[in-house]
Amino acid sequence: MAQEYIEIRGARENNLKNVSLKIPKRRITIFTGVSGSGKSSIVFDTVATEAQRQMNENFNMFIRTFLPRYSQPDADAIENLSMPIVVDQKRLGGGSHSTMGTITDIYSVLRRLYSHIGKPYVGHANVFSFNDPKGMCPNCNGLGRKMGVDLDLFLDKSKSLNEGAILFNEYAVDSWGWNLLEQSKLFDMNKKLSKYSEKEMDLLLYSKPFKVKTKVGGKDFNLTQEGIINRFIAKYITRDVKTMSERTQKAVAPYITMAPCTVCKGARLSQDVLKCKINGYNIAELASMEVGQLIEVIKAIKEPKAAPLLKTLVQRLQYLVDIGLEYLTLNRETDTLSGGESQRVKIVKHLTSSLVDVMYVFDEPSVGLHPRDVHRLNELLQQLRDRGNTVLVVEHDPDVIKVADHIVDVGPQAGSQGGKIMD
Repeated sequence: MAQEYIEIRGARENNLKNVSLKIPKRRITIFTGVSGSGKSSIVFDTVATEAQRQMNENFNMFIRTFLPRYSQPDADAIENLSMPIVVDQKRLGGGSHSTMGTITDIYSVLRRLYSHIGKPYVGHANVFSFNDPKGMCPNCNGLGRKMGVDLDLFLDKSKSLNEGAILFNEYAVDSWGWNLLEQSKLFDMNKKLSKYSEKEMDLLLYSKPFKVKTKVGGKDFNLTQEGIINRFIAKYITRDVKTMSERTQKAVAPYITMAPCTVCKGARLSQDVLKCKINGYNIAELASMEVGQLIEVIKAIKEPKAAPLLKTLVQRLQYLVDIGLEYLTLNRETDTLSGGESQRVKIVKHLTSSLVDVMYVFDEPSVGLHPRDVHRLNELLQQLRDRGNTVLVVEHDPDVIKVADHIVDVGPQAGSQGGKIMD
């Protein structure tokens, strides 16, 4: 089969000097050069950006409103692109319900294993998920920790509502929340909270939803109000504050208390699920083991009818070991991973994909990797290539560069002195 190429003509993004080049498809091409020479301008700002832009244009207008927008790179032509997957060093988010096990799909395989051979049998694979109502601990909603509100920080009981007794800014004096309390006519706004009876305090903090008649723009409206603590919990704890903006997280964090769940002890699953075991371990105990230990435990399971699942588990766990992440656990929340760890977890995720003829784009994948593990990274890049994918890598490490099928050196220097392909 004749070699195909991604062709770029007249690229002028950032500091690029009318760059034209051909990048071989289904090969590993590594872009080298000093920092600021223009490597990323070619790989990310030109090739990857155009591939993502063209891919998004295949969706209808409604879908496109929810997708990132990419402007067309400054180039005369960019041709013969494949579907792009950018594996960068941006940290993984995902909130409390996203873990290394869920993002790599290893936990999904583990759940299927327990549903097949776990004793006693407690149900299908979904019951082993802390994200499913059937499996999650009902006391902590699958978080493994119980979150609450610190009333000593939320309230200043030496003040009245008119004096700003509620310290959370959504109920500051003259705010929308404060006005609803006033218009409800249920509370003495001048009475210090320390003088409130137990019934009055319970009404303020924990009352069930009720209607408040208020005026907006001169018109009467019935708005729903509820206890201020109940409302805070429903808005910021039940919905998982980690999925909200950084600004919101910082605003509410001082008022939230956190402690291990007293029922599941941090395991996140219901008691019935935790009674189901394989070789003496429940699924939460396996998820809390370091990958290097877990892989040995999985290898020790001898159950012929589960052989395909066990083989898949060992293979995927070995990918994590091979890329230097054997110290992590499957229950590690993804938003606690570093940028380098996040990129390597993404690599493992894509190694388990069945997609072919994809263009993978990597941003210095050796960052944070121990020198002894670089050869393992090279093997993983080669596996992606051998499946018929195009692999583009921006890299400085000579030990990674030597695995390249094709090298593009960009320079000669940085900034305005770079942006050229060096022969």
